[in-house]
Amino acid sequence: MRKTHGAVVIGTSLGGLEALSQILPELPKGYAMPVLIVQHVRESVGSYMAEHLSHLCRLTVKEAEDREPLSPGVIYIAPAGYHLLVDPSRECSLSLDTPVHHSRPSIDVLFESAADAYGSMLIGVLLTGANADGACGLKKIQSCGGTTIVQKPSTAKGPQMPQAALDLMTPDIIGDLDSISAVLARA
Repeated sequence: MRKTHGAVVIGTSLGGLEALSQILPELPKGYAMPVLIVQHVRESVGSYMAEHLSHLCRLTVKEAEDREPLSPGVIYIAPAGYHLLVDPSRECSLSLDTPVHHSRPSIDVLFESAADAYGSMLIGVLLTGANADGACGLKKIQSCGGTTIVQKPSTAKGPQMPQAALDLMTPDIIGDLDSISAVLARA
């Protein structure tokens, strides 16, 4: 990965908190990009995920806020019950639009909007999960020239989500959580 990147987007569902708890602590202090995350989560869970991850990471972890400008070295978590989008001015945008793949937040919604905003400067990562959300969005990232990474299904608690992406496209990188952590830390 020798190109310049502007942002990282990560999508996950079943088993995602464990996967994120392994990947995100490896990102170094002073990380040069914002990281935006959609984790399928029930609304009743609230801000637990951001609080949990903030204790593990060297970077600031927070729930995304509507119209919030994206800053390097900050991890933005989609709030439960809201789609998280990146608008063309590279600000967070929250939406109550219809669920996609029965999910709000939806990974596809984040990935597709971020691909429009960042083009070839985007890294998209699809991790463990039990549905097909994220596959189409990852394909769009690839079609815009961005870098695409998929967790090896055999290492995922929910292999359906990464397998859906592999059935649709050939990502730049397929790996386990350790190798994905290493790639993101160097990006």
